[in-house]
Amino acid sequence: MIASTKSAPIRVGITGVGSCVPDTVMTNDDIAERLQTNHEWIVERTGIHQRHVAGPGVAASDLSVPAAELALKRAGLAASDIDLIIVATITPDMPFPATASVVADRIGAGKVAAYDLQAGCTGFVYALTQAYSTIVAGLAARILVVGVDLLTNYVDWEDRGTCILFGDGAGAAIVEEVPAGGFLSFELGNDGAGVEDLYVPAGGTRQPASEATVAANDHTMRMNGRQVFKFATRVMVTSAQSALDAAGFEAADVDLYVPHQANKRIIDHAVKVLGIPEEKVVVNVDRFGNTSAASIPICLDEMAEAGQLTDGVRVLMTGVGTGLTWGSALIDWSGGVNGGASA
Repeated sequence: MIASTKSAPIRVGITGVGSCVPDTVMTNDDIAERLQTNHEWIVERTGIHQRHVAGPGVAASDLSVPAAELALKRAGLAASDIDLIIVATITPDMPFPATASVVADRIGAGKVAAYDLQAGCTGFVYALTQAYSTIVAGLAARILVVGVDLLTNYVDWEDRGTCILFGDGAGAAIVEEVPAGGFLSFELGNDGAGVEDLYVPAGGTRQPASEATVAANDHTMRMNGRQVFKFATRVMVTSAQSALDAAGFEAADVDLYVPHQANKRIIDHAVKVLGIPEEKVVVNVDRFGNTSAASIPICLDEMAEAGQLTDGVRVLMTGVGTGLTWGSALIDWSGGVNGGASA
């Protein structure tokens, strides 16, 4: 699915961003105390030095609410101004209702439409696409998009291949009509043949929770690391290039590239093939690890805080994740966005 926004009747962009991560930081040395690994081994293979980890009793909505409130503040809006809330997550508070419903109530948004979207690490890009489409269709004027995941609750802390990768966090964005610039193109895709390359076997209707599934540790993540790495390095490039092509731009026209923060080696490969200079690439995987649907909006929040999101800046975002999903969005930040410190 590839689309340019050239013929759209209005311009739609992002007017406020926010993020929130847990206070607790887990370093590579902390992990090395649990299982056989070390800081150097983890950094060499992933680029990760540390990650933020939610404590007991902390749920997706607990991180989403502060991130959403920051985004609203920076956009100069009240919660009551929002028409729709989309929460991209694969780690909801509970199987149902939607975490978006919890967020809507806790921020005081009233009887606003709200739903969750499940697309793994690509979830934030998928949600931006839906928000854009909904506004252009005239069904909403202002939409709150949240990307949040607490995947440390789903890793097997005895599995060195997965537990070193993930951290917890939330990021939020306000999507609405802007006077100029805004989204330029989108590209989304999915390859269901790779479902079992990254998944949690139990807890759904296929294998409901039982004593047997708990005993088998089937409520923790399974990942075919080699296949996921090959997939990610390929589609990070093809998706980004497709979004550029749809908008009629080249990699040289990108001012800032925000890839999903899964692994520094994947990012390095993508930017090398695309030909994007290192100084244009946003990387924080060393400090946060892979925060799944939250990784791109956390980057955006840090960029806003650093004053990088100025008028005319062209930003390319690319995500890849379980599903196996992928997606890119190209946006011109003309029209402004307010930054500020993360929660």
